[in-house]
Amino acid sequence: MGSPKTKPALERLGQDVRNARLRRGIAVADLAVRAGTSPSSIARLERGEPGVAIGTLADVLLVLGLLERLADLVDIRKDDLGLALTTERGPRRGRSFAAKLRKQKAPSESAQERQDVVDPEGASF
Repeated sequence: MGSPKTKPALERLGQDVRNARLRRGIAVADLAVRAGTSPSSIARLERGEPGVAIGTLADVLLVLGLLERLADLVDIRKDDLGLALTTERGPRRGRSFAAKLRKQKAPSESAQERQDVVDPEGASF
């Protein structure tokens, strides 16, 4: 599970979590209890295994006092590629779903109005 390219990043994340835990003098078992998970999940997280839930990571970071770092992982203000693509496309004016529906209905309603009216006796107007 997981890409070979992500393995080093997950291992570094796990090592950083381990170092943060050790600096605070918290045992694996204590961290697990405080984070509401098992010691084996903490060990897997610290090894950088890809199957650990992101919720477990969030709970561990909360216990370590580092939860705000999770929100900074994908900061769109620092997304150089995304910002460049947005600038390249230029400003776009949005249309609401209702406006699109009105635009679609307008041609069909005018087509109905242009149809000949036929009365039951066969005379056309």
